Amino acid sequence: QVRLVESGGGLVQAGGSMRLSCAAFGNMFEINAMGWYRQAPERQRELVATITHGGSTNYADSVKGRFVVSRDNAKNTVYLQMNSLKPEDTAVYYCTCDYLRDDYWGQGTQVTVSS
Repeated sequence: QVRLVESGGGLVQAGGSMRLSCAAFGNMFEINAMGWYRQAPERQRELVATITHGGSTNYADSVKGRFVVSRDNAKNTVYLQMNSLKPEDTAVYYCTCDYLRDDYWGQGTQVTVSS
């Protein structure tokens, strides 16, 4: 069983930056992919960014060039550095990981970007 605990989030002005962190806890050997999704009100949950254990990354087109996903495998932690934030980035951000072919999710953290 894997438990994901997110930190970061809050309120930021448009153009600002914010960093999210997510640590995975449990009796784990090696986590495969980790990443972030987000869900805005009345919208479906969507991919933001993912990163494999080896460091390969994938980004949604809407965040390319502004967000950077990274991870510390020794700490089982994934980060999301968000720059040049826009009001449309406002959403609940969820951490996720793929471990032994099961998907795990964090509780979500609210990110609000004011214009």
